[in-house]
Amino acid sequence: MSLLRVCAFAKCLNRRCLLEKCVRVCFVDCCQLCLTVRSGAVRRISETPLSLQRRNFSPIIPKTEDAKKRVLEQSQLLDVLEARIQQLQCDVILDVQHAKVQLLKTPTFGRGVSSGKGPKSTPWEKTNIPKSGQPVSKGALKSQPSRWMEKLTREKNKIKKQQHLQQKIQQNVKEKPTSKANITKSSLMGPGTAHKTISVLAKKTIPSIKKSRGTLKLSDKIRAAVSLSVTSPDAAAETAAKPQKVSKEKRKDYKNTLASGEALKQTDIDAQARAKEMAEVEELEKRLNQQVSQWTTSANPERLQVDSEGSANGDIQLSIRSYLEACVFAGDIDRAHRFLLSQHRVMSRRKQLHTGIYNIMMRVWAKKGSLNQIGRIFILLEEAGLKPNMGSYCAALECMGRNPNCSQWVITRCLSQMEEDGLSVDDLFSQCVFRQDERDMVLKALQIVKPNYQPSLNLTTSHCPPSLVQDFYTQREDHHYPKLDFCQKELQECFMRQLKMEQACTITITSVEASKPVTENMAKMRELLVEQRTQWQKTLLQALRESKMILANTNIKDYRLNLCPYLCLLEDREYIDIMIQSVSTLPPSGESLKILARDLGNKVYTKYSVRQKHNNQIVEKLKNIYSAYTDLLAKDTKVYDVLPREQWCKLETENSLGPTLQGDEAQWPYIVTLELGTYMVDLMVKNLKINSDILNPANDKKLIPILYHMYTFRSTRQVGFIKPHPILTQMQQESMETTLTFDSYVMPMLCPPVPWVSTKFGAYLLTPTKLMRTMEGATQHEQLLEKCQNLHVVLDSLNQLGNCAWRINKPLLDIIISIFNDRGSEKLDIPPPLSEAPKIPHFNPHDPSYTASEKAHMKREVINAKKKCSEMHSLRMDALYKLSIASHMRDEIFWFPHNMDFRGRTYPCPPYFNHLGSDVTRAILLFAEGKPLGPKGLDWLKIHLVNLTGLKKRSSLQGRLEYANSIMEDILDSADNPLNGKKWWMNADEPWQVLACCMEIANAVRSPDPASFISHFPVHQDGSCNGLQHYAALGRDVIGATSVNLMPCDLPQDVYSGVAQQVERFRARDAENGLKIAQVLEGFISRKVVKQTVMTVVYGVTRYGGRLQIEKRLKEIDEFPKEHVWDASHYLVRLVFSGLKEMFTGTREIQDWLTESARLISKSGRTVQWVTPLGLPVIQPYHRTRNQVLKSTMQIINVQISHDARERPDTVKQKNAFPPNFIHSLDSTHMMLTALRCYGAGLTFVSVHDCFWTHALTVDTMNKVCREQFIALHSQPILQDLSNFLLQKYCAVLPGEMKNKKSMEYRRLMLVLAKVPQTGDFDLQQVKESPYFFS
Repeated sequence: MSLLRVCAFAKCLNRRCLLEKCVRVCFVDCCQLCLTVRSGAVRRISETPLSLQRRNFSPIIPKTEDAKKRVLEQSQLLDVLEARIQQLQCDVILDVQHAKVQLLKTPTFGRGVSSGKGPKSTPWEKTNIPKSGQPVSKGALKSQPSRWMEKLTREKNKIKKQQHLQQKIQQNVKEKPTSKANITKSSLMGPGTAHKTISVLAKKTIPSIKKSRGTLKLSDKIRAAVSLSVTSPDAAAETAAKPQKVSKEKRKDYKNTLASGEALKQTDIDAQARAKEMAEVEELEKRLNQQVSQWTTSANPERLQVDSEGSANGDIQLSIRSYLEACVFAGDIDRAHRFLLSQHRVMSRRKQLHTGIYNIMMRVWAKKGSLNQIGRIFILLEEAGLKPNMGSYCAALECMGRNPNCSQWVITRCLSQMEEDGLSVDDLFSQCVFRQDERDMVLKALQIVKPNYQPSLNLTTSHCPPSLVQDFYTQREDHHYPKLDFCQKELQECFMRQLKMEQACTITITSVEASKPVTENMAKMRELLVEQRTQWQKTLLQALRESKMILANTNIKDYRLNLCPYLCLLEDREYIDIMIQSVSTLPPSGESLKILARDLGNKVYTKYSVRQKHNNQIVEKLKNIYSAYTDLLAKDTKVYDVLPREQWCKLETENSLGPTLQGDEAQWPYIVTLELGTYMVDLMVKNLKINSDILNPANDKKLIPILYHMYTFRSTRQVGFIKPHPILTQMQQESMETTLTFDSYVMPMLCPPVPWVSTKFGAYLLTPTKLMRTMEGATQHEQLLEKCQNLHVVLDSLNQLGNCAWRINKPLLDIIISIFNDRGSEKLDIPPPLSEAPKIPHFNPHDPSYTASEKAHMKREVINAKKKCSEMHSLRMDALYKLSIASHMRDEIFWFPHNMDFRGRTYPCPPYFNHLGSDVTRAILLFAEGKPLGPKGLDWLKIHLVNLTGLKKRSSLQGRLEYANSIMEDILDSADNPLNGKKWWMNADEPWQVLACCMEIANAVRSPDPASFISHFPVHQDGSCNGLQHYAALGRDVIGATSVNLMPCDLPQDVYSGVAQQVERFRARDAENGLKIAQVLEGFISRKVVKQTVMTVVYGVTRYGGRLQIEKRLKEIDEFPKEHVWDASHYLVRLVFSGLKEMFTGTREIQDWLTESARLISKSGRTVQWVTPLGLPVIQPYHRTRNQVLKSTMQIINVQISHDARERPDTVKQKNAFPPNFIHSLDSTHMMLTALRCYGAGLTFVSVHDCFWTHALTVDTMNKVCREQFIALHSQPILQDLSNFLLQKYCAVLPGEMKNKKSMEYRRLMLVLAKVPQTGDFDLQQVKESPYFFS
């Protein structure tokens, strides 16, 4: 092996010229000889595992004796027939083109009768089926040729008889020539012909094939036999069950059929139907063939098609990358080098490597200036059959730049090799990710051979926006991009404060409970906790160091992943701080081991990512670029006509020296994060202890663990649980500590977010953030986004939402905190403290005085009490976090960076405190920028107030305004005496937002000039059942459009009340007919009972889910008899669905089409994928669940993974989720369009999905933009575009791909996808005049 490596190394030096000195003479002959030896060896090594790993199944190979005994004697003939069909399908691909069957060559890989070590395959024209007695494959079992030939002979005779019968049928049934041709084609595309492809290019007839050898004659007969299964599936099933009776019974049946005139007529009708169906298929194929070239060559992002199924080794490759990077970061270069070599040496593991993995070690050796090691890795690349990429040559040139003795000749040969591989030097600077001084070293090497070379700066980026926003990007004369109410110096100071917080990774803030007076017991508990935490830190530190030493010295094979590098990424005390912090936040009821471990692993990864950016020296460059970026946002600078993303990209290009801001580090796989977290939890459970007498000296003094590892049941699954000891819980609750520690990304940002410029860079300064939220471990979305070249519109809309500045409504916050610290209020959604929780009853289950029923009742009471306590603790802590963060930010201006889910719906990144939260959090948020109310602003504030109360939903806007004026006394009283006055605001649907609005109205009306009053208050405009609005617009459904306010009306149409009235009519009819449950429901059907079901049916709720929703509403009605809840909910959900079907016929047709399309797509083995009108690719990550076992010292963790693209799609989830996900992608598109247009008009705009917020002054402008963009969106042929995309992606396949599909399923899928639901006559332009579309 060493000789081979030396020879290969010398050969690589000669070819690639990466070293200055090469040995040219002494190894020439030896290299050629060894190369021949090595090539043969590698070929043998590479071929053998392939043939072993591939599952070769050929039905032609006889079964074993045991298997034969299990097969009935009657099915042997059918086995032979299927074997012959399978053999033909494996050996040859039939390409059916109109009336022609074209034969392709045999695949080169071993299948069927082919052997992995056999001679090369010959073309089909030169290949005969092996005759009797000839071996069919090397590994085949011994067979009896005579028996096989007897069976084949019988089959031939039977096929001839069946063909004869077919000819008689066709002669007796007088059909047109075209119909005959179509019948022939239909018969050729039966279920047995799974490897045939339909096309319309050629016009030759089937008999032309018979010029081939005798094999084809047999195949023709077999196809004719298979054709019977097309015309009669039931007959095919009987044939499989009773093959011996086929010929006689069929002959009698066909004679009877021919004698019957009705059967002839029915046959004619069936033939015509098949002919019509085939004509549709041919027309579709013609259209596909005409358009497929345009689709594949088009650069339009709306036509983008990418396949994100991913490679089978994706998770393994990610684990290898993250492990190598962790070793390198921790300075353990030797471990990383040995690991890479161990993966490379074994062929099965080598297949899991790609060029990027080798480049990690190239970078290491480049830093050390070791050109020799770089050359060795190039040899490894060649051995692995991989080509060097930009990163490889970048590392080589960097190494040459660091090597002072490197000659021009070596650099020149390296550049020549780059050109041969189709890579340019300019692309190297524009596409590679540089760290530290790598760019300078590469440039230094290049300037040795090209002294005047400077990389070309590409300041203009090619951007072809979708047609919906083309004018927005090309016509900017009328745009007025808003500025922030900050001077440039203030923004730069905000940046430094945010940078400092993110560098620390955590922040400690004051709890709102700190304002409570400190009692003696509280002070005692706080002192005890401080002492214990100090002791725990020492104990954990010692345990961590010991465990790291054990891991480092453990004799683990080099190719196995080890946790040791991941435990060396941070300082030891940083790991300890993370663990101690997790103990402080552990709920009294405990936490799932899986969740706790995941959180711990993620905290380590976040700190590690921030440290990486420090090591890569990007912080200084980030400061410079952000300082220049503030020039775009500050109010004391010039006005720009560029968007934030465009300005940032321009600044990055101009400041191209030094490291690249956008790193290429691998994200840790979910399983790695989980394993690291589990290891840390194990340390905590084993080493954190406390004295048992710490609270009660009467107890025996002994050390007891503060955390317990136990098991509990979640549904039917047993899960590991970590629960704190009651002593620890009591100490934490009674101490009521004054501080809370959060990760930095939990807090709102103190400066405007970094604009999203790519899928991997944006939002926070240093903290890693995903552009798209996904399930843990799902990678298909990220792969899809990376292949999408044009996401500018989506990124710009996210940047617009993130650039909105906020402030705290301090007077309202103080009122909420006072109630929170008192005893809370369930009515006002302020959770009470745990002291108000019900006491958990105690009883002895072994007490004989209790009966079995009493014990069961007591157990249920205990369970319910514990559940209530757990819920109260969760709600209380959630409110504590939100209010404490709000109190911490009370004097600050802050921002919420945004990202999105896989459908395009946007969300603020901070998880606890944001405007998507509850009534409480929305009420204490105000726009940082104030604008005068203007002439209509006060009216909009009053209308908004009435909307929040929920009292006048059926009234006109003018009616709501009049109502607000009539209750002005209550409004002013609520603002002046919220807790001691009439308390009118407390009875509203959204009480805290109502109170905030009352205060704003009071301040405005009491000002000298209300029109000049500066208002910071956000006014909402909410869509009227927005999902149904999109359905009605898609289907141009007049009745549906009227029901959801797309049509102008004097009064708002309430779809929920409409459905309730429809259901009531159905109920009254059934009650008259004597249906008991309908009579019981009299007087109980209301808008509230049906609202949730109507709202969610558009998002895919099933009858089962709808029944549960209605059941919950009925239980809330005290007067309704509880014994009838079950029957009533079953009855009502059926009526609700029937009412919706009558009211929204177009909606149901579209929903059914989407559902059926998704069902057929997923049944074909593909996941449903589409592209939004703004070019955002969407893929549904629902696959069959697989279990991955993680073995740890604590327990075996069973990780259920439902997003693995290697598994088959989950058909039920795919089809049920497609309609709601598609509508969600449309409502997010509408929101993004509105956001961009509002930004261009200078408006402040944010959204909560289908609820749009702006200043009272600009409500009218926003309403105009909102309606215009809805019309523009639905003026696009959305359903037709979707149909075209799905046809192109799932039906326009190559013949080689078609061989794995059944032609009948393919044909049905094509017909369904092409059959776009018909639309009605609704005129979209009427939306402009509808005042209640958004109101």
